[in-house]
Amino acid sequence: MNTVLALVKAAPKVRRVLQQAAILSLLSGICSVVGFVCIAYGTGELLAADPSGAAVTRWTLGALAGLVGGFGARWLSEHLAHEASYELEVVLRRNLADSLARMPLGEVQRLGAGRIKKIVQDDVKALHNVVADALPFLGSGVAQPIAALLALGIVQWRMLLAVLLIIPVAFVCFSLMARDYGAQRERYNTANENVNAAVVEFVQGMPVVRTFDDGRASFGRFATAVEEFTQAVGAWMATTRSSGLLHRLFIVPLPTLLIVAATGVPMLEAGWISLTDLLLALLIGTLPIEAVSPLMHLTNHINDAKAGAVRVQDLLDAPPLPEPDEPRVPDGAAITFDNVTFHYPGREDSPALDGIDLAIPEGTVCALVGASGSGKSTLARLIPRFHDVTAGAVHVGGVDVRDIGSAVLLRHVALVFQEPFLVTGTVAENIRLARPDATDAEVRAAAEAAAAHDFIVRDLPDGYDTQVRERGTRLSGGQRQRITIARAILSDAPIVILDEATAFTDPETEATIQQAIARLTRGRTVLVIAHRLSTITDADQIVVLDHGRIAERGRHADLVAAGGRYAHLWESHQRAAAWGMTGHRTQEVTS
Repeated sequence: MNTVLALVKAAPKVRRVLQQAAILSLLSGICSVVGFVCIAYGTGELLAADPSGAAVTRWTLGALAGLVGGFGARWLSEHLAHEASYELEVVLRRNLADSLARMPLGEVQRLGAGRIKKIVQDDVKALHNVVADALPFLGSGVAQPIAALLALGIVQWRMLLAVLLIIPVAFVCFSLMARDYGAQRERYNTANENVNAAVVEFVQGMPVVRTFDDGRASFGRFATAVEEFTQAVGAWMATTRSSGLLHRLFIVPLPTLLIVAATGVPMLEAGWISLTDLLLALLIGTLPIEAVSPLMHLTNHINDAKAGAVRVQDLLDAPPLPEPDEPRVPDGAAITFDNVTFHYPGREDSPALDGIDLAIPEGTVCALVGASGSGKSTLARLIPRFHDVTAGAVHVGGVDVRDIGSAVLLRHVALVFQEPFLVTGTVAENIRLARPDATDAEVRAAAEAAAAHDFIVRDLPDGYDTQVRERGTRLSGGQRQRITIARAILSDAPIVILDEATAFTDPETEATIQQAIARLTRGRTVLVIAHRLSTITDADQIVVLDHGRIAERGRHADLVAAGGRYAHLWESHQRAAAWGMTGHRTQEVTS
């Protein structure tokens, strides 16, 4: 709970409003009890042998003032608490967005979209729920029961003892229902996440599922996940069944009323208490018990909020990408790696890169090749500071990238990934991400250079104003890639990093994209992560990586002639390219 309070304290406006809501909530509980006390005394006066009209009027006005005041204070408390909870959502999401914007991009990728979405949406929502519901509960769940017990103790201690008889039973029920809550909740959450993952896999993979396994394997995983979820829920329900029965029997007003009546009527007949005392006990004696059920529900909200608050705080506390105190501007677009070593967090015993020395002169093309996991993507992502090196240095334009402001560095580098990414918005807005102040003419020129203009105006219903769904699902892969290339062209960055932009395109689209890439990279320093070796035969230098080290480097012809690791990769590539669908050898077509 301390983490929840710390997050609230970090928003001063929210804290002030919540303090007001808490005071009003406490006031509402006290006013309500005052109203009930006035009702009891007013009723007792009416039933007296010689009632006083003035006294009845006073008690009636007191009852109205107490009940109306209590209702008004509670309504205002709930209003303020909800207003503060929405403001807290805004503050936390703004702070989380700021934290994500300052984190190294590699760390953002490591967290993953699913975890970030859960933190920013679900965990913040859990905090909203506890803030919106907890403070108003102070009145009905805390102040009101305590005020009721105090009133009974002041007016008639015997009736207080009668009411207290049921409270131990209530807390026993509460303790039984909370038994093993943490373990049961963890099992429930895990099973629930597995069901969600199985549903996503089953739905997203429907074409593959229906083509290859007619749903048996994937549906089997889904059915297993559902069964585990059902067992988790059943086990949780079984542990709370007996305590739940006790709750339904005792944590309700009726048992308290029966106890008060069973003990109060004989006391009244014996003259130990007055009729007013009995009426007061009947009116407010149930308030402590009525607070238990909301308390149990509130406990669930608090537990969810506590777990969510830890995740939110961890993300807020994530160290930002260090910015230089005196930023420098790169002079040119040459890239050098000086004895670079890099470990991913938690993998200090196995460096992803080890002792990399590499110079990429300005205006040249360098291709990175190697098996999966050899360090190609890691090496490329050190240039725009997705991560910072563990040892050594990366220089761009003669300046250590750590001495270049991150915004300046990212404007110096254009990235075209293997999987093109578009955001929700128009085609023009997606291209203009590279330069928000670009004119329509500049956007169109970039699209033309990327071979995207023709399909935009011909095939899309609203041309450049066509809305693109999340991730560009309305467009083909080749169309998405050409739009991302247009974005990179518009950025006019002197360094271009390509992660095999044509890996999953058909031959005709590949030829178009290759032409667009040629226009993008003309006169620039280019680093290519190559999967198809036939696309890099003209590179100025080819660097072969193996387990984070440079195994070979040189031009294509020299490396093939050397008969080393690259020659083996090239031979394997040639065999794969020459194998036809029927199993017969075919002649590779070169362009």
